[in-house]
Amino acid sequence: MKKILYFPMFILILGTVILTQCTSSNNGPVASNSLIRLANSATLGSYLTDKNGNALYYFSNDVAGTNNCTGGCTANWPIFNLDGLTQSQLDAGLLLSDFSSIATTTGSQLTYKGWPLYTYSPGGVAEASGSTSGNGVGGIWFVAKPNYTIMLANLQLVGLDANNYIVSTTDVTSLGTGKTVFFTDQNGRTLYAFARDSSKVNKFTKADFSNNAVWPIYVTSKVVIPSTLDKTLFDSITVYNQKQLTYKGWPIYYFGSDVDAAGKYRGNTKGVSVPVTLNIWKVFINGIPAAPTK
Repeated sequence: MKKILYFPMFILILGTVILTQCTSSNNGPVASNSLIRLANSATLGSYLTDKNGNALYYFSNDVAGTNNCTGGCTANWPIFNLDGLTQSQLDAGLLLSDFSSIATTTGSQLTYKGWPLYTYSPGGVAEASGSTSGNGVGGIWFVAKPNYTIMLANLQLVGLDANNYIVSTTDVTSLGTGKTVFFTDQNGRTLYAFARDSSKVNKFTKADFSNNAVWPIYVTSKVVIPSTLDKTLFDSITVYNQKQLTYKGWPIYYFGSDVDAAGKYRGNTKGVSVPVTLNIWKVFINGIPAAPTK
């Protein structure tokens, strides 16, 4: 009698579970309409892809927010664009307000947090879905991560005095024409070291922060960096209850006057010529010597 009563009930419950599992499994990918997604790599962490899983990239030369991949560059690095993007077409964790578009010689290009976006097609052949072989190419191409705290720019340095400057591999700033690879934050704002600081000691900022507007400290303890940098060389110190990021012991600052007529900071390097005596304030390069211990 028990078998007659309970066996159909068991079948009904089991069938419901199987149907529910199959429906959830099948509907997952189908229900998603994300045109920009977040992928995850054990080595690179979270990064942006298109709807097919093709990695999206930043170009260090584009730090000012304009496209600098022209000529032969375009065959290997096609611009990425989506018209009419909406919040519902983005994976969870991405905000529509972080996306915009710019005009290029080959059409509109989507930007993320001010960085123009590209895909990778080495030799004109599109990179395979799920691959990140374009990351680190030339030391100036990197997957588009949503949370970099340090990025690399590749740009002609122009001081507040409007002169051109370069930084040598031995970290000496001098007058000269040519690009320098240097550190910025995620938003393309240039980062500086103060030559009079010592290892993990900020000797500039006053306790009341009255001079912080001139050379603001970079407040963060998070380290999300391009793959060509060594994460172990970053740390943070406490400066009057604020967490200031350091690199090779050097406290990291902004220059308050790195701003253009439109009120934007991206790609400006005016601090390299302040003060008139060079090498007191310097842009960060990967090869900067470790900060002195005294």
